[in-house]
Amino acid sequence: MESSSPWPLNVAGLEPIAAERLEPQAYDYYRSGAGDEITIARNAGAYQRIELLPHVLRDVAEVDLGIELLGSPTTPVLVAPTAFHGLADEGAEVASAAGAEAAGAVFCLSTLSNTPIETVAAATGPDARLWFQLYVFRDRGLTASLVERAEAAGFEAIVLTVDAPILGRRERDIANGFSLPPHLSIACVGDAVPGDVGTSGLAAYFASQLDPSLDWSDLEWLVSKTSLPVLVKGVHRADDAAQALAAGARGVIVSNHGGRQLDTVPATIEMLPAVAEAVGGRAALLVDGGIRRGTDVVKALALGADAVLVGRPVLWGLAAGGTEGVRRTLRMLQEELREAMALCGAARVGDLGPGIVFSPDTLPPQ
Repeated sequence: MESSSPWPLNVAGLEPIAAERLEPQAYDYYRSGAGDEITIARNAGAYQRIELLPHVLRDVAEVDLGIELLGSPTTPVLVAPTAFHGLADEGAEVASAAGAEAAGAVFCLSTLSNTPIETVAAATGPDARLWFQLYVFRDRGLTASLVERAEAAGFEAIVLTVDAPILGRRERDIANGFSLPPHLSIACVGDAVPGDVGTSGLAAYFASQLDPSLDWSDLEWLVSKTSLPVLVKGVHRADDAAQALAAGARGVIVSNHGGRQLDTVPATIEMLPAVAEAVGGRAALLVDGGIRRGTDVVKALALGADAVLVGRPVLWGLAAGGTEGVRRTLRMLQEELREAMALCGAARVGDLGPGIVFSPDTLPPQ
């Protein structure tokens, strides 16, 4: 159903528009979290509790959002891997990737895409920056083939998700008996999500197809199988971040899967400083979860992240306006980031640091 609502002023206004257009089961799938959905609320709430302490009289006539990430130029707001974009728009991942390209943002394609790897690559232009998110299947040959296909299609990185040995208990999906409609599939592998299984069809799929025995040796195996940089997504702890780098990872993503796996874990921004200390600038460090404002991006960058990834806002933008909706969603965050940087006295991303984040110890002497 088309929404008659005007385009909102910020990303928070996108979800009600998307809710009008989405089928109820799809809306519940996108918004759902594990358990009591405490961690979903924590992810966003933690940013609201962090305050900024801006510098003044800094030249911010020109604010540059450009960064270098894994050796290539980009901006600090990336598109997180999320599943089943075909539930939001008939253009599915092709529409999302095109919107990200138009906004100059990296787009990370999920293994659980409704569109094949090669189709997404072929449909985007020369300015597209594409990463591929990987789940490890029990069939290691299938897993290796996904990596090979992504590399051959021109993807620039592999993002290994490590926080989902089983699927978290998402009670909205269980109540709905979530499955994909007949015209959609997990197109990267040609599988369907089963229905009529008495639970979430995706949970049943994970239990039958994905490998819960994944360990550090599998990360080493993956690194050995590709020339692309491998980032590890789903890190909560400093010791795990250090071990990921020791196993060959070129990047770490602090993530609790948008609150969809283990409920009551800390917010990602709360975990970021300890992980940043462990990484120590030796690899790319990213964070996702709960980022809804440009000020949130400033806080993440100040606390040690090189960039952030956004998930649900992109899906709401896709549902609200297809390719253009994704572009406008990312542009809103980028412009808010530019404004927040200027008001903090930061002309470049590198000017942001922990001193911008308020605590009593950072106040100058009176």
